[in-house]
Amino acid sequence: MNLAQEQWWQQYQDDSNAIILDVRTEEEVEESSIPNSINIDIYKGQGFLDEVSNLDKNKNYYIYCKSGGRSNQACLLMEQLGFENTYNLLGGITEWTGPINE
Repeated sequence: MNLAQEQWWQQYQDDSNAIILDVRTEEEVEESSIPNSINIDIYKGQGFLDEVSNLDKNKNYYIYCKSGGRSNQACLLMEQLGFENTYNLLGGITEWTGPINE
């Protein structure tokens, strides 16, 4: 599900079962990231699928990338793997105005 950043962040904060997933490259993550996020690079291809498959499917995943494209793709892939609750951050970290690790 695609969510605008205010809704994405508010829903994450109200969700005791939430995990933030950053699907960018390690280089991008080193520049800046949203606090408490875990990083699995979608460009790893099968490696991404393997790592994501090990995640708890009962959690709710709030997913972001640079602009919202890769994270949308990650949501679709995760849904195919049986994850029921994935939320894509529209606009990605590029448009993010919330807390940030630099």
